[in-house]
Amino acid sequence: MRHTNLTRRLRRGSLGVALIATAALVTLPGPTPAAAAETPLSQGRTATSSSTENAGTPAQNAVDGDKGTRWSSAASDDQWLQVDLGTTASVTRVVLDWETAYGKDYKIQLSPDGSSWRDAGTVTGGDGGVDTVDVSGQARYVRMQGLHRATQWGYSLWEFQVFGTTGGTGPIQGGGDLGPNVIVVDPSTPGLQQKFDQVFAQQERSQFGDGRYQFLLKPGTYNGLNAQLGFYTSVSGLGLNPDDVQINGDITVDAGWFNGNATQNFWRSAENLALNPVNGTDRWAVAQAAPFRRIHVKGGLNLAPNGYGWASGGYIADSKIDGTVGPYSQQQWYTRNSSVGGWTNGVWNMTFTGVEGAPATDFATGPYTTFDTTPISREKPFLYLDGSTYKVFVPAKRTSSRGVSWPANAGGTSLPLDRFYVVKPGATAATINAALDQGLNLLFTPGVYHIDRTIEIDRADTVVLGLGLATIVPDGGVDAMHVADVDGVRLAGFLIDAGPATSDTLLRIGPPGASADHSANPTTMQDVFIRIGGAGPGRATDSVVVNSDDVLIDHTWIWRADHGEGVGWETNRADYGLRVNGDDVLTTGLFVEHFNKYDVVWSGERGRTIFFQNEKAYDAPDAAAITHDGIVGYAAYKVADTVNEHEAWALGSYCNYTSDDTIVQHHGFQVPVRPGIKMRHLMVISLGGKGQYRHVVNDTGAATSGTDTVPSKVVQFP
Repeated sequence: MRHTNLTRRLRRGSLGVALIATAALVTLPGPTPAAAAETPLSQGRTATSSSTENAGTPAQNAVDGDKGTRWSSAASDDQWLQVDLGTTASVTRVVLDWETAYGKDYKIQLSPDGSSWRDAGTVTGGDGGVDTVDVSGQARYVRMQGLHRATQWGYSLWEFQVFGTTGGTGPIQGGGDLGPNVIVVDPSTPGLQQKFDQVFAQQERSQFGDGRYQFLLKPGTYNGLNAQLGFYTSVSGLGLNPDDVQINGDITVDAGWFNGNATQNFWRSAENLALNPVNGTDRWAVAQAAPFRRIHVKGGLNLAPNGYGWASGGYIADSKIDGTVGPYSQQQWYTRNSSVGGWTNGVWNMTFTGVEGAPATDFATGPYTTFDTTPISREKPFLYLDGSTYKVFVPAKRTSSRGVSWPANAGGTSLPLDRFYVVKPGATAATINAALDQGLNLLFTPGVYHIDRTIEIDRADTVVLGLGLATIVPDGGVDAMHVADVDGVRLAGFLIDAGPATSDTLLRIGPPGASADHSANPTTMQDVFIRIGGAGPGRATDSVVVNSDDVLIDHTWIWRADHGEGVGWETNRADYGLRVNGDDVLTTGLFVEHFNKYDVVWSGERGRTIFFQNEKAYDAPDAAAITHDGIVGYAAYKVADTVNEHEAWALGSYCNYTSDDTIVQHHGFQVPVRPGIKMRHLMVISLGGKGQYRHVVNDTGAATSGTDTVPSKVVQFP
């Protein structure tokens, strides 16, 4: 902010001609040098305000180009003046020519529509005169939001001038079609089964391919449909509630492509519809990064592949399964805010929060950890049809919740699609950031997006929603995405894939030192997946760093690849999976695997984790490569020595040291021993004897046992 303190003028209000004459003796300033050669975009445009002092000081006086007329407000704080530029402009600076009654603290805000505002500049401790505030962004509406007055009077401006440019390519438009890889269908769509079959044939084995697809089902009843889902394929109903889309048939994930082994059935999803399975039970044999959300299964659900081969998943939320859920060979699973007609078994780590019908806790002798409620939850945003109009429903935050959020959908809000920049293949980071600067949200359609600069999310309540596992690849070592320390950003449904040049941090939520209180409206990260390697060489020092307070992470898989292309101890180097520096952060359904150093490092206070699944890096070349501070192996989950309060439940870490199976990792978990540190239901497992653990947490817990793949547990620590 450039500030010039010019001669103060006496107030000119309703005191009459004498005061007016006195004011006229004071020399008025001329235009500032920066504005001398150009006409403000705001001049003569429509201005409005929160209030006026009297009929002689309307808002329009501040944009009339006459430095002898002014706007003034009522004598109270939180007053505003705004101008409609008439079209979207690239705004570069705002000049405020204050009368004696000036604003000491205020913000300059930009908006595309006059209702959704973002902060573009802040002035604190101003002393009147003429202020020039440099800003940057696309906007049609510009506002001075007064926070604190300097005098007993209101806010008063001789002129409010907005500078910038219009024309060129014009503003970025919200809404429009959903791009080439979104397949919208209804019950009468010809060849519907063939459409699903065609995509499945292409995607069944395409674990690291570029294909991305989203099926959207309009409300209605679909008979005899079997939607088999391969990689990067999502199917979602377009109703406001799951029962608006009825499928008399199945949505199927199986593992025939991998000889009945479901441990690599990643990156696919089903959401917001109802199923009446043909044989009474639907099969959903998935591994990580395959969410099953907002589904009503009018029957049972089988989480194992045909033949009951290996399986390693998974996640269910906001769903009703009328019949029994059979995990069978599933090694671990997290279910949140749902209802089930029964749950048949479990292998190692089955965790439930807010689930009606869940089995009782029995971790000491079995696999179950069960909470009656989920402490904080907010369901994932989703696309739906309101008549023929696309909207995005943004569910509300719930506390101590149990069961599904629908059909009540209490407290949620709907955003029309024209409030979103619909990102399509070929879009650049510059265009994406320009859309954000205009105040638009982002809807990424299925595709792979290479970006040469960081996507910057600076506005509170911004929604970034992906369809069909839309994938962002940072090129040239840039970070993929930064989120400012603001309220209520929603990140959901996309994949960040590291590029070959080392990024510092792939996703950063809040800048270093962030400290604002977001407890009433936290930022949420849901079904946002991180991958380093597999599709090719990828590198990052940090994968996800959370600096903001109160962030809610609800289901993520942060994965340094152990197979695919570009995989090697240094080829896809990534030291850290998740680093949490913010306070009061909650993770529910946390999957982090294979990092060169710590998979999770938690440095914020009062952090909480419910369910954690981890495998240590398979490819550690030897014990020396992972020895630090006299300890062999980096803990899967480390709470920093400076932390006083932390709580975690249902944590599992597995080792599979295939490069050197003689490695004995000291422990899976490392925490300071303090009264405020509470670790519950911990386990470590040696997968087939490929390496071992000496302890579970710190120096506590029995070693894993030879070649037997059985857990070593600690129920409570300390």
